[in-house]
Amino acid sequence: MSRPLLSLPLVLGLLLLVAITPLAASDPVTVPILLYHRFGPTVADSMTVRTPVFEAHLQHLQEHGYTVIALRRLIDWRLGKGPAPPPKSVVIVADDAHLSVYTEMAPLVKKYKVPVTLFAYPSAVSNAKYALTWEQLRELKASGLFDVQSHTYWHPNFKKERKKLSPAEFDQFTTRQLTRSKEKLEKELGGPVDLLAWPFGIYDDDLLARAAAAGYLATFTIERRHVGANDHPMRLPRYLLIDSDQGKTFARILAGDGPQRSLAF
Repeated sequence: MSRPLLSLPLVLGLLLLVAITPLAASDPVTVPILLYHRFGPTVADSMTVRTPVFEAHLQHLQEHGYTVIALRRLIDWRLGKGPAPPPKSVVIVADDAHLSVYTEMAPLVKKYKVPVTLFAYPSAVSNAKYALTWEQLRELKASGLFDVQSHTYWHPNFKKERKKLSPAEFDQFTTRQLTRSKEKLEKELGGPVDLLAWPFGIYDDDLLARAAAAGYLATFTIERRHVGANDHPMRLPRYLLIDSDQGKTFARILAGDGPQRSLAF
C-alpha cells in the first residue's frame, strides 16, 4: 500500500525543524522554566498552587539572587539572536489563562516586578467562567509584565484525536488548532504569537513539524528539567509546579535536582 504524500506545509515544517540547530554543548547555561496553572487560597485541584506559596516562590528567588527573565529572552538566546542569560536565570509561565492569573497571580507579579508569559487557548477566553476575558488579557499585556502566547485553540489531546480521526481529518484538525489560536491572539492582543505550549505536554516529531510550518519558533513540553544547550527550541522542557513544591523541594527544582513525576494522558 502506498503511503500518502506529505503536504507542502508539513514538508516545509520538517525542513524548518531540521534547520534550527541547538547551541554548542559546551555552553554551560541552563535555565528552569517554572510552569503554573491556577492560584487560590486553598488547593482546589492538583493544578492549584496556593497564592501564599506562589509568593514564597517569588521571595525565594529574590532572596537567593535569581533573576527572572522574560521567556522571549531565553528563546532569542536559544535561536542565536541574543546573548546568554545571566547566571541563576529563571523563567515563569502559566498555562490556560485561568481567571486566578488576573485575581491572584498578577498582583504579586506587579509587586515583585517579574515578567510572565501566559499560554492561552482562545476558545475559553471571554467564554468560560474559569477563564480570563480579552479585556483582562489586554490589561495584563499593557502592564509590560505579561506576554500572551498560544496553547492551541481549544486545548485538545492530540494523542486521542490522532486515534479517532483519519489522517486527512487529523491534518485539518491540527492545522486549525495551531493556526486559529495564533491568528485569534494576534488579532485581539497584537504582537507576534510564535511560541506554543503543547496541551498536556503531548508532542511528537510530526506535531513539531506542523508547529514549525504554522510559524511557531519554539514549543514547550512538561518534561521536568532545565533548558540547556542540547535542547532543541521546538521541544523545550518546563517544570509543572504543584502546591507541595515548597521550601527545600522548590530549592531542589531550581538546582536541577527536583522530584520526577510521571504524567500519563
